[in-house]
Amino acid sequence: MGGTTSARNHYGQYRRRRAIPVNPQTSYQGAVRDRLAINAAGWRSLTAAQRAGWTALAEQINRSDSLGQSHTMKGFNCYCSVNQNNLAAGNAVVTDAPLLVTPAPPTTVTITLTSASLSVAYTPTPLAAGQRLFSYASPNTSPGRSFQKNLKLLAVSAAAAASPANLLSAFTARNGVPVTGSQVFFRFRIYQGGFLSGPLEVSQVVA
Repeated sequence: MGGTTSARNHYGQYRRRRAIPVNPQTSYQGAVRDRLAINAAGWRSLTAAQRAGWTALAEQINRSDSLGQSHTMKGFNCYCSVNQNNLAAGNAVVTDAPLLVTPAPPTTVTITLTSASLSVAYTPTPLAAGQRLFSYASPNTSPGRSFQKNLKLLAVSAAAAASPANLLSAFTARNGVPVTGSQVFFRFRIYQGGFLSGPLEVSQVVA
């Protein structure tokens, strides 16, 4: 409003001057946009009955916006969300709304992180049939930071994969070599049937 943006972080609501969003046009960004285009086109090809099914599913799902306000999804957003997850997992797009699945987040993660290795041991292991581990990470950051929201999807495991996950190649391709003494923030979610669990978030200093 009038050049001012309202937002919310873990300290509460705040206002700041509006900035033009950065558009780096990376290959990762392009892949996400391609998936969004596929899903938008797919929604237009659904039947009225199929759209009604997605609307009914959406009404069962609550989300929070940047100000912490809770709301239910719309059918189109639900279709795109589920199929974004499916495509990221390497699975096919679904046209009929699935039953709502609420996978539990990983129980534990133990990270081994050096400039030459990045291994994540997790439980439960192996994952249940059809489940995959979605792993996100931040770039190298100052070890004095206590919060980081710039986490990007690094890798998606195979279905029913067993611990540990070796993420060094994926991290290096996305963020460069882990820098000794820097801190990296991680987020892990479990995927099942188009839905993602809540996050398990940890940070680790590069040894």
